[in-house]
Amino acid sequence: MNNHFKSIILQKTGATSLQEKEIIQSLWSGYGNIKRITLHGGDIKSVVIKNVQLPKQNTHPKGWSSEIGHLRKLKSYQVETFWYQNYSSKSLARLPKCYGVTQKDDEVFIILEDLNAASFSLRKQNVNWQEVEACLEWLAKFHASYLGEVPKNIWDIGTYWHLKTRPQELQALEDNSLKNAASKIDKKLNNCTYKTFVHGDAKLANFCFSEYGKVAGVDFQYVGGGCGIKDVAYFIGSCLPEKECERLENKILDTYFTYLHNALGNKNEALEKEWRALYHVAWADFHRFLKGWSPGHWKINSYSERITQQVIKNL
Repeated sequence: MNNHFKSIILQKTGATSLQEKEIIQSLWSGYGNIKRITLHGGDIKSVVIKNVQLPKQNTHPKGWSSEIGHLRKLKSYQVETFWYQNYSSKSLARLPKCYGVTQKDDEVFIILEDLNAASFSLRKQNVNWQEVEACLEWLAKFHASYLGEVPKNIWDIGTYWHLKTRPQELQALEDNSLKNAASKIDKKLNNCTYKTFVHGDAKLANFCFSEYGKVAGVDFQYVGGGCGIKDVAYFIGSCLPEKECERLENKILDTYFTYLHNALGNKNEALEKEWRALYHVAWADFHRFLKGWSPGHWKINSYSERITQQVIKNL
């Protein structure tokens, strides 16, 4: 770490010295890494740094290297920095505090609260219902925080898979009925009356759990406008097996909307009616992306296929 970034971290946190403790993970396709920094001489004992660097060579784990993908990733980091600086403090849902953002040449540092130090030290690969419910509560609070807001300098349409940003994956899609319906599915979601900000990548890996059953969310590269139910469908698909997705569907939606109404402070029946009806549409929209991006992906299953075919039939 160069002296410029060191001095900014010390200035923003009130520490007198720092030590790079560990690399938590590398960013997708070689765009930098996330580090934990130990601090000395101040009240804050550690921070997490999201260090974004332009890669020398644009590579993608699944072979989707392209200028379109590169520009999408660059914008995603610009969105995230703006999000933390201008929107994140309004969230009712728990997320890391941002101590500051700094940029020099082709490198960006986002200085964030260390959620491990704030008791959110657990990461889950499998979840029980109580943990699913905690994440649904988080999503409901997040969506309630931004209901009716118009996105500025973040994604106009949140989520990393939305149709406008994925022309290559659509072209590669071999399911012609889904391919032909893709734009109608996209419009049905984007023309909803009730809009909020969506997290945009609300998979299980982006939730940090505490021992007390609470959760915090991270990774806001694809935050933007849209229908909140997109986050719910994507989250459930990320953490539950096919049979559970189907068996628990009504319970999932009932739970989410209960928390959403609580967070809003009143029961918005029109919103619930609209978003409930779009749950399968949101599922079909992600299914469209997945089948074009990675046709052999484990998330492609008979439940998703049945939902998608029904959505196409009802368009």
